[in-house]
Amino acid sequence: MKFDEIDMSILQELQKDSRLSYRELSKHINLSPPSVTERVRKLESEGIIQEYTININKKGLGFGTECIVQVTMRDGQYDRFIAFIQDYKYCEWCYRIAGAACFIVKLTVASLDEVEKFINNISSYALTNTSIVFSEVKIHSEIEVVK
Repeated sequence: MKFDEIDMSILQELQKDSRLSYRELSKHINLSPPSVTERVRKLESEGIIQEYTININKKGLGFGTECIVQVTMRDGQYDRFIAFIQDYKYCEWCYRIAGAACFIVKLTVASLDEVEKFINNISSYALTNTSIVFSEVKIHSEIEVVK
């Protein structure tokens, strides 16, 4: 699929607010609602727009501790860890990585007790290196329209 400036503008606006109606989106980019609808559906069908999500304030829900855990497998028990982490309710994301560790995981929990439980659960087949998150540096990762 070839992308033009209008497609990029649509993506940029949806990154700001994915709840925009087609009518509102069309006003933002000066294109008719039917044209915007067609373009958004094409971006969805091509897999460029993959999902629409919400951002939940987990600290507001009582989950005020975040940490990054590097996980290194013992005896190649990757499948065991993958099965565990896929259903672990406090995991925000998990990536298989190259380097000193095998996986990197972000946990958001109510207290350090939950981090300790996580480490205890996998300690028989994995080594961990845990970093506590103090704050997040906001990165401007939105795509930009090149003119």
